[in-house]
Amino acid sequence: MTDSPSPSRRRLLQAGGALGLATAAGTLLAPRAGAAPGAAPTTVVTDLGPGLVQFSLMSGVLVGDTVYIGARNLNPARVIGFHLPSRKVVASTTLDAGPEPSVQALAADPTGRYLYMGVLVKADQGRPNLYRWDLRTPDRPAVAIGRTGDRDVRDLSVAPDGTVFAVGGVPGKAPALWEYDPATGAVTDRGVPDPGATLARAVAATDTTVFFGAGSVLAGGSGASRASLFAFDRRTRTFTSIVPEEMEKDPSLRELAVVDGHLVVGTSGGVEPAKLAVMDLADLSSYTVVPTGGTVVKTFAADEERIYFASESGVHACTKADRTISPVRFTGPDLGEIWGVDHVDGKLAVVSGYGFVAEIDVAAGTSVITDLHDAGAVAGPQAGMGIAAGRGYVYLGGNGAISRRDLRTGEVVNLRAPGEAKDAEVIEGVLYTGQYNAQGIWRYDPSRRRQPLQAARFPSEQNRPLDTSWDPDNELLLVGVQSDTEGGGALWTYCPRTGRSASYVNPIDDVQLVRAVANRDGLAYLGGDNASRTGPRATVVAVDPVTGEERWRVDPQQTAGVAALAVQGRNLYGLTTKGGLFVVDRRTRKVVHTADVSAVSKGFAALVTNRGAVYGVSDTTLFRFHPKTFAVSTVVAGIDGAWYSGPHVNAHRGLLYTLRGHNLVAVDDRPSH
Repeated sequence: MTDSPSPSRRRLLQAGGALGLATAAGTLLAPRAGAAPGAAPTTVVTDLGPGLVQFSLMSGVLVGDTVYIGARNLNPARVIGFHLPSRKVVASTTLDAGPEPSVQALAADPTGRYLYMGVLVKADQGRPNLYRWDLRTPDRPAVAIGRTGDRDVRDLSVAPDGTVFAVGGVPGKAPALWEYDPATGAVTDRGVPDPGATLARAVAATDTTVFFGAGSVLAGGSGASRASLFAFDRRTRTFTSIVPEEMEKDPSLRELAVVDGHLVVGTSGGVEPAKLAVMDLADLSSYTVVPTGGTVVKTFAADEERIYFASESGVHACTKADRTISPVRFTGPDLGEIWGVDHVDGKLAVVSGYGFVAEIDVAAGTSVITDLHDAGAVAGPQAGMGIAAGRGYVYLGGNGAISRRDLRTGEVVNLRAPGEAKDAEVIEGVLYTGQYNAQGIWRYDPSRRRQPLQAARFPSEQNRPLDTSWDPDNELLLVGVQSDTEGGGALWTYCPRTGRSASYVNPIDDVQLVRAVANRDGLAYLGGDNASRTGPRATVVAVDPVTGEERWRVDPQQTAGVAALAVQGRNLYGLTTKGGLFVVDRRTRKVVHTADVSAVSKGFAALVTNRGAVYGVSDTTLFRFHPKTFAVSTVVAGIDGAWYSGPHVNAHRGLLYTLRGHNLVAVDDRPSH
């Protein structure tokens, strides 16, 4: 049988004065009349309440009869215990990990007493990233046990003797293998086996050997390593490369597990599909590699006859006898992004990024779905992603969800969408999003009373949409894209009227991603950035979005990549990740103004044109540029939006929508010019 999540989970009215705020928001849909000439400038900020509230997750592991689940993008970081027999959350602990934390790594020791946890954060504050929870006394909180030299812990493995091994990474540094000794409490760096790798996401340990899987699923290209797999001899403390030749072209190792005398290996795919390998531990040169047809192979479990794994399309089974792969079919909902698969008594316990646990009876093909919020998991406000407004709604992207806020009533509905809505536009009342990871463009029509659906698919290596822009002249949605694994980027186009889509790969060059996109008069303007430390960046290219043909390009002579673009009149505004402003005259194609605005903007930022001026938002400030002098003015200081992957701002009917902390705000700004 299949149990659906309760309606209360799908429709969540924010508490804390939501009705009063909703009333204020409703009046804002009709902006005030323009100020009289000479009137004093005014700025009104209306708080609309928390942007997106849910229990989001990033890991799951079965210990005994309880699935322990690590939260994602919730502060403080937390881990819950979901008891399978009762289908209730029976334990929880929080971790003082740092800003916007996620718990991606969980592993139990051989006795089942201790659960080890590894955390990743958005900014390093020097706090511990390794924790241990004594499951004999789950009412007592987990304790910090140390810190690896790599900021983010992506995977953990506990050897049979209780020694813990951790892998992960930090931008700009090759990942190391880390060892925690529970007897002494020491955390030791065991070395960097692959200096060209940018991230390690898989580790598995035996009594004698630790297997280390890495690659460059982030910051790929420019000479970064592809999939790498090493065996670390625990006695001699030496690394040996054992990656199967058939996997060497894949961007990264994604998953490792020791199963019945074999090492099971999964990769992340790129230009080629992801692969599954089964290697004999007694002779690692003896192995079988099976292509899967998907983009990722992760999260292994096994029974006597099959090895189970998750991909972007669901759960699959590989027979041990002949290595054939087939989907696990069952009656039940889409599982979304899967973060845990375990097998017990003929059933699979699947932890879904949509915030539920699916118990799948493999033989019967049935399932029971338990929403974790309904089961007792505490939801919280998340750091946001893309934001869009139109037709009476404001949308905010998150992990596996998009919140839809009714500006008239204040009602908030969490919509399901796989991955992350990095940016979005409302076009004639319909929401269109650029979905990470490798999910293409999705659409949601609020009048049809159904969940979002995929509108356009693109090659999986074009995996990270960054910026969207609606081109009314050509009736095209424009999306700037980064290729995490290959380097460079793309321009996607999509026509809502015809459903046709196109992708123009590397429209700037083969190393610059398309960080920003704007348009005017039928031309698309693309702003370049570079994920590597060397090479060109900040190039601006004007492109015909119908044909993909370049019309002209400008090098604004900036030392950092473009963070955002916007057009006002004949001028194209550009803002860099170091806070450099440049303005290009679109007619003469010359840079006519530059300035240092780092006092209000450093790092990622967003720009939008509203009421005849260009506005910007950074991590700290909402600001505005004078349309004639280009002078910058602060609109809202200390806005400090809680953004997951860079700030966003959207304009609709004269109002600006963005985040202040975790709350959505509507800003009615009326400058004197």
